[in-house]
Amino acid sequence: MPGIAVFPGSFDPVTKGHESIVERALPLFDSIIVAIGSNSTKTSMFPVEKRKQWLEQTFAKHSNVKVIDYATLTIDFCRKHGANYILRGLRTVTDFEFESNIARMNRMMEPSIETIFMLTLPEFSAIHSTIIREIIKNGGDVSQFIPEAVKSL
Repeated sequence: MPGIAVFPGSFDPVTKGHESIVERALPLFDSIIVAIGSNSTKTSMFPVEKRKQWLEQTFAKHSNVKVIDYATLTIDFCRKHGANYILRGLRTVTDFEFESNIARMNRMMEPSIETIFMLTLPEFSAIHSTIIREIIKNGGDVSQFIPEAVKSL
């Protein structure tokens, strides 16, 4: 399955689940663009620059992983960067229901770009950036849920 995959998300903050999806997907693609999207329905806890720095540090050993932020439709971002695939991680059935609707809409807008779903490893299935932010806000320890590069929160 050679080609370019875009792994979009807010990564606020990046988690071990995100890291695992990218690491496991690397053999499937020529390159992966970790795309930090701007979501008008979400208020970010961490600035884009910080999230980008964390992601770049997390994937520094992989020359075929790029980190880029964007504020357009994901499908337009894929077109701009010549990506043939959108990579998404699934933790639960609820994720599948939500993500499959987005994938169908993207396919209607651009039939040549395919969405690839990867199941999250069981040990990461409960990890969610929203929950991580709540733990941080309340002074809890999130070190077991985030990559090494993010532990300097």
